[in-house]
Amino acid sequence: MRSEAEFASLVAPWNQLAADVPFRSWDWMHNWWRHYRDSRSELFTLLVTDENNHLVGIAPWYVSFSPRRGRVVRFLGSGEVASDYLTLLCRVGFEEQVAHAIADWLATAAAHEWHLLDLSGVEETDAAIGHLGQRLSQHGRIVNRQTDLNCWRTTLTASWDQFLVTLSKSRRIRTRTLVRRAIENGRAVIHHVKTASELQRGFEILIDLHQKRRRSLSQAGCFASPRFTEFHREMVSRFLATGQLHLFWIELDGRPLSAQYSFVGGQTVYYYQGGFEPKLAHESPGWLSLATSIHWAIEEGYASYDFLRGDESYKTSWKATARPLVHLRIFGRQASARVRYATWYGSETFKGWAKQLLPRAKG
Repeated sequence: MRSEAEFASLVAPWNQLAADVPFRSWDWMHNWWRHYRDSRSELFTLLVTDENNHLVGIAPWYVSFSPRRGRVVRFLGSGEVASDYLTLLCRVGFEEQVAHAIADWLATAAAHEWHLLDLSGVEETDAAIGHLGQRLSQHGRIVNRQTDLNCWRTTLTASWDQFLVTLSKSRRIRTRTLVRRAIENGRAVIHHVKTASELQRGFEILIDLHQKRRRSLSQAGCFASPRFTEFHREMVSRFLATGQLHLFWIELDGRPLSAQYSFVGGQTVYYYQGGFEPKLAHESPGWLSLATSIHWAIEEGYASYDFLRGDESYKTSWKATARPLVHLRIFGRQASARVRYATWYGSETFKGWAKQLLPRAKG
C-alpha cells in the first residue's frame, strides 16, 4: 500500500489488528506520517489477506532513501517519538503465516525495492517479528539482532492499599507520607483532563513543566522539537476523542507542581511523558505524580502499568519488571547492501572495542 487514500480508509481494520496497543493504532501512525514524512519518504505498508480476501496482517512501514544507506524500511512511528511494542499487526493465530508471506514477498518480488529493514521498538518475545527474521534468514538475508533498552511494567492489584503492600517498607512509608502531606491535607488539587478546554490548558502546563525540568538539567527537552510538539498536540486530541488519553496536572498551594501524559489501551496504562516544577523538587513532585497516576489506574480497574522504554532505577521502586526490546537490522541481497552491512558491522565492532578500552585508558 503506497496510497494516502487507502491508508486513510483503513481505520477500523487497522485498529482491530493493533491489539489495543496505542503505539500500533491507526491514529498514532497516521498522525506520525502527517508530521514526520519528508520528500525522501513514501509509504511501504504491506497488507496480507487470507484465501477469502479478509485482512489478516499489516506491516506498518514506510521507506526512505539516503545515498549512504540506500532504501531503508522502518516502522511508522520510528524516531524521536520513541514508539514501543511495534510489530507486524496480525490477527491472533496468524503471526507465522503473515510473517512468512511478507518475508517471501520481500525476498522475491520486492527484492530490488529495499536495502535494509531497520526495525526498532520491538519486544524481544514478539512472535511475528521473530518469524519474519527467521524466514528472511532462510532466504539468505543477513539478520542482525541487538538488545535495546527495556520497557518496564508493573502488575496492579485490586486496591491501592493492596498495591502499597507490594512496595518496600521505606517506599510504602514515603508514598503514604507524600499523599497525606499533599493530597489528604488539601494542599494539592488534581486536575484530570476530560474536556477540550481542560486539554488545552493541561497540555501547555505539561510542556512548560517538562521543559523547565529538562533545562534545569542542562538538556533541551523533547518539546524543544516543533514536530514533536505538534505531533503530540494533535495526538492528545485524537486520544481524548477515542477515550485513550490520561493527562492530568497537580497544583500545590495554587501553583502547577507536576503534569503527566499517559495512554490507555486494553487493560494497560502507558506512562509516556511528564514534567515538574524544579523549584519545588523538595516536594517530591515526580513521586507524587506517579502515586497519583497508579492510584487512578487501580481505581479505574486497569491490570497493569507500563513505564515504557528506559532503564531508570525508579521503575523498580514501583515493582516494575523488565520487558526487553530488540533492534533488528535485516540487509538486502544487493551487493551494495552487503557493502553497507560490512561498513556498519565494522563500525559497531570498533565502538565495542572502544567501550572496552576506554575504562583502561582512564585508569
